[in-house]
Parts: sequence; C-alpha cells; structure tokens
Amino acid sequence: TIAHIRGGGEMGRPWYEDQGKFLTKRNTFTDFIACATHLTSTLHATSPSKLAICGRSAGGLLIGAVLNLAPHLFRAAVADVPFVDVMNTMSDPTIPLTVAEYAEWGNPNEEEFHEYMLSYSPYDNVVPQVYPAVLATGGLWDPRVQYWEPAKWVAKLRAAQKGEGDILLKTDMSAGHFSASDRYKFLKEAAFEYAFVLEQLGCTEVM
Repeated sequence: TIAHIRGGGEMGRPWYEDQGKFLTKRNTFTDFIACATHLTSTLHATSPSKLAICGRSAGGLLIGAVLNLAPHLFRAAVADVPFVDVMNTMSDPTIPLTVAEYAEWGNPNEEEFHEYMLSYSPYDNVVPQVYPAVLATGGLWDPRVQYWEPAKWVAKLRAAQKGEGDILLKTDMSAGHFSASDRYKFLKEAAFEYAFVLEQLGCTEVM
C-alpha cells in the first residue's frame, strides 16, 4: 500500500505547498496514521500485528514521527537513512543542505518554527512506551543525514522501549545517502530488509 499523504505532490502542488510543509507538516503524520487505521479498522485488509511500514530519508522522519504518535498500529518499521534528529540538524548551518532546507521545514531560529518542529522531531519525542520492532540504517559517508542521526535515535528508542520489539541499527561503513551503487549490493540490502520484515510478521516459513 502506498499512502498518498499531504506533503507529497500526488494531489497537486497545494497538497504539498499549502497542506504539508512548514506549519502544516504534522498533516503528513496524521494522514499516514489515518491510512493505517483505515487499512486495519475499516477495510480490515490487515491488522496491526501484520502491518509493517518503511520510509527513507525525509520519509524516515515520517516513520519516526508516527512511531511516537501511534506505535500500536504497527508491527515493524524500517527507516532508511532517516532524518530523525530534526532540531540539532536544522540548527547547525555548517551541515550541508541545512540552510537550503529552511524552505521545507522552516528556520528553527524563529520561535514559531522552532516550537512547531520540536513538536514532531522524532528524536525529541521518543517516550517510554511499547514500540514496534525497528530497523534503522545509516551510511558512514552520508552528507545529508549523518550517520549519528539513526545511531542516537536507536539508542534512545532502546532506552525507552517497554515492549519486546527489536530495535536494530545497520550502518554501512562504505555508503553515502543513496546506499549501494551496484545492483548486487542493492539486492542484498533489499533482501536484508525484507528478511527483517518477514521475520517480524511471522512469515518465515517457505511456502
């Protein structure tokens, strides 16, 4: 299932410009939660125990945010090179892309944006509760989402975890933001993530 949530461009530019960025960014997260609720409670297409989610980079922010808001809806989550330490990253203008990204998230040096961004930053909103199983990935040479973002997020999730779900970190010591450049390594990485999800969903028997 692909969730066409506000913040994307599937429904035209206003879906992104007016309803899914700056001070409306939380719509992205509540829309995603609404999609998951619709799948499990209205369509009965699946159940939380069989629902896994995945997002990459800024999509990893989405994953981190919804895990804080509604962890009970999901069994497993994969966050690839996730942008989860929003406040620290966006407050450091020496990091590549930070200043340019003000146009997307807002400038945290302005109080209005600072408080709003802080309200959804995944790292800053981790609390003691039952989280689903999580696999986070990072690349040592990633210039966009530095490797310490998923590392510190995973450490905080582990400390806050009140459930039995595994909280795992996989750091590629030779990769950047876009991970594997050759197809065979890409396939191996995809297989690793699929294996994680299938194990968490209890789908490991060969049919």
